[in-house]
Amino acid sequence: MSTSGQTGPAPAPGRRADAVRNQQKLLAAAAEVFVTSGVDAPIREIAAKAGVGMGTIYRHFPTRADLVVAVFRHQVEECAEAGPRLLADADSPLAALRQWIDLFIDFLVTKHGLAATPQPDSSGFAALHTYFLDRLLPVAERLLDAAVEAGEVRPGVQPYELMRGVGNLCVGAGDDPRYDPRRLVALLLQGLRLPGPS
Repeated sequence: MSTSGQTGPAPAPGRRADAVRNQQKLLAAAAEVFVTSGVDAPIREIAAKAGVGMGTIYRHFPTRADLVVAVFRHQVEECAEAGPRLLADADSPLAALRQWIDLFIDFLVTKHGLAATPQPDSSGFAALHTYFLDRLLPVAERLLDAAVEAGEVRPGVQPYELMRGVGNLCVGAGDDPRYDPRRLVALLLQGLRLPGPS
């Protein structure tokens, strides 16, 4: 009889990495479906997009609220990690800011859908808002600062104001097919620009 205290072999590192990758793939697929079809989209649509069975989704996320919260966190992390990458790869800080705002808008679709999802643990859902601000405000600040330093954006815009403004424009969409929040966000970003030389 073993005295090491272990109850069985530890999972192989490769298997653990595969499980994480599979879960990330599932969350990315769910995020895409939520953006196009809303958070009430059928689970079978998400399963088909992810290339998994419905049982796999229910095994990881027993309720829709569990899935939406996991997608919310996944998208927050994607937005947070995208900021520095876009800043390094884009043609200009303003181009990076625009691309990041586009990702942020996709995220907001899920965030707003979250409000309509049954919330068994309201304190847990409230903690998501704090997590969202803690992760994304510094990224928005870095992108704005870079655009200001490059002379592309007027100084004095607060990252919270920008994120709140974009969020408010996205909320207005509702069920009105004539309302295009991306067009209005583009106008908002145009208003941030410093006028070029005449």
